[in-house]
Amino acid sequence: MHLDEQSLTPEQTQATRQLLNEAMGKLPPRFKQALDEDISVRWSQDLEPQAYGRADRRTLLLNERLLPALTDGSDARIQTGRPHGTQREEMLATVLHELTHFYDRERAWTTTERKEIIACSTLASSTRSADLPLHCQGQAGRRYTLSDDPRLLDLAGWQVKVKKHGTRESRNNFIARSPDIYEVTNPREFVAVNMEYFLLDPSYACRRPALARYFTEHFGWSPPQQETCSSKLPYLNAGSDFGKTPLGWLDPERVYEVDYLFAEGNEHVMSRWGHSMLRLVVCAPGRPRGPDCRLDLQEHLVLSFRAFVNDVQISNWDGLTGSYPSRLFVLPLAQVVEEYTKIELRGLQSVPLKLNRQEIADLLERTAQTHWSYDGHYYFVSNNCAVETFKLLHDSVPRLQQTPLDSITPIGLLDALRIEKVADTSVLDDQREALRLGYRFDSFRDRFQSMFKVARDRLSLPQQKVEDWLELAPQQRREWFDRADLRASAALLLLEQAALRRELLLAQNELKDRYLGQNGELEKARFSKAGEALQQLLADSGYLSRPSELLGAGGYGLPQPGEWDKLTAESQRRQTHLLSLRETLNTEVRSLLDSKIQHGLDDTEANLKQLGDHLRALHKASGGLELP
Repeated sequence: MHLDEQSLTPEQTQATRQLLNEAMGKLPPRFKQALDEDISVRWSQDLEPQAYGRADRRTLLLNERLLPALTDGSDARIQTGRPHGTQREEMLATVLHELTHFYDRERAWTTTERKEIIACSTLASSTRSADLPLHCQGQAGRRYTLSDDPRLLDLAGWQVKVKKHGTRESRNNFIARSPDIYEVTNPREFVAVNMEYFLLDPSYACRRPALARYFTEHFGWSPPQQETCSSKLPYLNAGSDFGKTPLGWLDPERVYEVDYLFAEGNEHVMSRWGHSMLRLVVCAPGRPRGPDCRLDLQEHLVLSFRAFVNDVQISNWDGLTGSYPSRLFVLPLAQVVEEYTKIELRGLQSVPLKLNRQEIADLLERTAQTHWSYDGHYYFVSNNCAVETFKLLHDSVPRLQQTPLDSITPIGLLDALRIEKVADTSVLDDQREALRLGYRFDSFRDRFQSMFKVARDRLSLPQQKVEDWLELAPQQRREWFDRADLRASAALLLLEQAALRRELLLAQNELKDRYLGQNGELEKARFSKAGEALQQLLADSGYLSRPSELLGAGGYGLPQPGEWDKLTAESQRRQTHLLSLRETLNTEVRSLLDSKIQHGLDDTEANLKQLGDHLRALHKASGGLELP
């Protein structure tokens, strides 16, 4: 770097050279060897007041307004409110940032060239060289700059589009827990910003481990004095049991396998093609990793991209326009099984993925990064649960980028995983064994149909399917209760419990549609006790979908041990408050519901009481012990 000393005093020249020498000392040897050219350095009055510097052709411009503080040494004490803290630290970061732009411009590709290179790279990963189009064969063995390297773009958050031949999203949605939101402006700025932190922050490899490994491998070098990283990855448990500790830990050593968890479709438009999730088979504490870990169901977790924590489906067409957010939730397996099998009456298939230990660790690491940073938008066709799950696998495991897995439907993704021998669907061949070992969770629909058959045969009910029975108004079902004998009453009681779950699901969806929409009904209701409780519940539960809110400003990437205490305290405080709000809401919420749904809940609960009384009376009359 050649400093333009014109108009500089000896003290200013010396201070500037010290800054430049310090920056040079931070750079990897391979960086300096590759950038084998002269760069002029000049103080300029033409930069914007807030700018510290700019790379202009082969000249590094520094903002002249910062020169006095650099010269007298006061810059090391001036707090800037910017990411690096003091003015001195910001100036050093700026020099490294702009030098990275020079390094990244070794070959300045045009936009058209870059798109062609990325498309050819994607084709090359799944096609023999001889079969590549002629215009792609000349790309073989080419050297990428940093900001157009497909692997860097994966890690940075410019994700691939499905069925678009290697093209990428124009928007980077990894915007939470960012060291400097300027990084998502474009890939070039992402590289420059992250090089600042790679070179200057000893905790960078713990906060953004995959990117740190990428830079280390690229340069064959890592910065000295790096912090020791914890092997545990924090996550926020979004389970519906607000009494449990919300902060949890993903430990790669305890994850035996990862399954593709597929919720089978039903008749609803938004659920017809199923739902894509991933299941983490977590071993109980103290149990060695092995097949027995599949029995530790209480430890297993589910990774699910959803709009809201308690949504098992997108229930209206706002999903076509991206009106819903798409975020990665970590949920207990038991809750997910109950949601789908008992409430939605949909079966679950849990198919093991063929991943090695390092790939499982990389997937968990990317999961944590996505959980804390990703804030996407749900689109029913182009960015749904299947697309999001594919992207998580694609960005986590480089080997999978060489297989055509992209699909816009959950069942299509399962088929692709099977065809490419990434998923072992043979575990489903024996249905009884699959149920026993937890590779399949049957819908309760068949059980309900069996119960209904008992009642239908004994009461000569006109309906043929359990769905037809549950669709009846509660009063219509009630007409048959007094005629039921002991066995039929027991069957009807189980069916009425299922009916109540259906009514509660209707109530949940009705509240969501009315009070999360744009119609202002929540505003109208907020002065009631129930409306106020619902409004607070919706506002305060936001941290479940954006856990980064718990930490506020400061920090970036994966939360570090110094932030864990704050995470624990703040999540428990909010969890306690939510538990209180939910108790208030449970007693008051019916005043917010549509009158038809209110009556459906009231009448179904009355049915349960009547059936319970009738069953106890029949049991006592038969000489049995009194039932509770």
